[in-house]
Amino acid sequence: MAKVLASIKIFPKEANIDLIPLKAKVQASLPAGSNVQRFDEEPVAFGLVALIAHVLLPDDAAGHMDQVEEAIRSIDTVSEIQVLRMGRL
Repeated sequence: MAKVLASIKIFPKEANIDLIPLKAKVQASLPAGSNVQRFDEEPVAFGLVALIAHVLLPDDAAGHMDQVEEAIRSIDTVSEIQVLRMGRL
């Protein structure tokens, strides 16, 4: 079965936020069948650091990416998300 890797940029609501709890919340919020392969951090401006989550999800599940996006948006410390790229593995 093919898998899809999605890179999602996550902007926290506040600058200088501790990203370790945010990473744990992102991993815990994902729907079944998807998981975070790794996180990267990208400085944005004035102490704000965006988190880039590389999420592996099944290719055959209809609407799975929408569920992943909604799960991440529902986290209380997340301001905005942006899907950077998606591709099959």
